Amino acid sequence: MAGETAAGRTGDVGSPASDDAAESALSLAAIRAQFPLLSRTIHGRPLVYLDNAATTQKPAAVLHAVDAYYRESNANVHRGLHFLSEAASAAYEGAREEVCRFLNARSAAEIVFTRGTTEAVNLVAQSWGRRHLGPGDAVLLSTFEHHSNLVPWQMICEECGAALRVIPLTGEGELDLEAVPRLLDGSVRLVAVAHVSNALGALLPVREVVALAHERNIPVLVDGAQAVPHLQVDVQDLGCDFYAFSGHTVDGPTGIGVLYGRGERLEAMPPWQGGGEMIRSVRFEGSTYAAPPHRFEAGTPNIGGAVGLAAALRFLGGLPHAAMARHEQGLLNQAARRLAAIPGVSLIGGTAPRIGALSFVLDGVHPHDLGTFLDQEGVAIRAGHHCAQPLLHSLGLTATARASVAVYNTAAEITALTEGVERARRFFAG
Repeated sequence: MAGETAAGRTGDVGSPASDDAAESALSLAAIRAQFPLLSRTIHGRPLVYLDNAATTQKPAAVLHAVDAYYRESNANVHRGLHFLSEAASAAYEGAREEVCRFLNARSAAEIVFTRGTTEAVNLVAQSWGRRHLGPGDAVLLSTFEHHSNLVPWQMICEECGAALRVIPLTGEGELDLEAVPRLLDGSVRLVAVAHVSNALGALLPVREVVALAHERNIPVLVDGAQAVPHLQVDVQDLGCDFYAFSGHTVDGPTGIGVLYGRGERLEAMPPWQGGGEMIRSVRFEGSTYAAPPHRFEAGTPNIGGAVGLAAALRFLGGLPHAAMARHEQGLLNQAARRLAAIPGVSLIGGTAPRIGALSFVLDGVHPHDLGTFLDQEGVAIRAGHHCAQPLLHSLGLTATARASVAVYNTAAEITALTEGVERARRFFAG
């Protein structure tokens, strides 16, 4: 798929890799040394952190950038004329430029800072949705959606009298792309789809969905929370109208995220929240609003978060991308191969390439129990429905265990995971 190569970057998704060669090319020990938390022990064992889809660890560059901002430049942005305010404003707008380059947007004015992917989707639902949705209209989602790209659309559709439609799964558990043209009838006003499934790690055919929607002049929002950490996302090439991601899954701080919106889309949208900064002028009789992106950033923003996010994107951008892709994919291949060899383990998902994460179940053991067992061995995974209950229900499941990787993970950590699952199998078998 053009515009989305593994880990950003280059390399064949799903191809086997030499773990030792990939780790050597990355100078993995040097990378890991930049993440202070990875040196912790948990329950007396070295931490094996495989919950990166929920949140990534933060490199020293991010920690230092946030600390330096609060120590040296802390002030409010845009409205002050003193030195600190000007320094803070420059750092904040510089972060916007960094995101613009990272996504290859046409202009920094297309980059809106939010609290995360969830707020970005809510912004589009409340601003674009209120203006364009009404009785008889529909929003089209995929079965793979995280609740953050589902519940906001349920809420606005209920309020506006619109309906939700869902792209189903194929019998192999993949997105039924052939059903999309049929579903994109005259009632659909917007398509909202995940780039990578947070629950299964499945790479969705987003570029094809965008092309089908645009043939009918239907805008597309893409939830990129699980894609941006692993893929080089080019929003111009992808062609989507909106793209959302969170800082905390891309080595950045929590509480900061991004909504990319094509300039003409943002210009036509009313503000969602009112307050300071998002206005041109205010009178008791009425107000006029600032141009995007400031129209959508009411109040004092998360300045330190934006500075930290910019540092995270610079950190990722400085890594050897082809080696990063091979390394991460090699870890997933190793995990899939070894888990599948354990009696009673089933990998969940179709044949679509896995990006960053894989889900599995162990016969007779609830994923919560498996997660608790592994935690006692220092291995951190995620267990549950992963905020994707409709997807799991469609697969006949209520929960899975999910292991998710980042560039700093190692082949030895995948071995610790799989050996831990084998010990759990024997333990729960009695």
